Amino acid sequence: MTKKLPPAAYAVWNAFLDRYEWEVTTEELFAVAAVLRAAAEIVAPLSYEDVWTDGRMLQYEKDDPVRNKLLAIADELETQ
Repeated sequence: MTKKLPPAAYAVWNAFLDRYEWEVTTEELFAVAAVLRAAAEIVAPLSYEDVWTDGRMLQYEKDDPVRNKLLAIADELETQ
């Protein structure tokens, strides 16, 4: 790994390394990140909320902290 990971991403990465003890490749980093992205879709799927304004209905993506955290960890792993 080229840079230090934030604590949450480091915990995910260590869990992977504890299970599989071999030399890590870039493909494996991307695979772990893909698993986290899939988990985000299952655990906290993207949802929308409707807001009425000026006689029109607009849709906004709901902010989900669990989804955001999983996707942030995936991003951190992919930038290694």
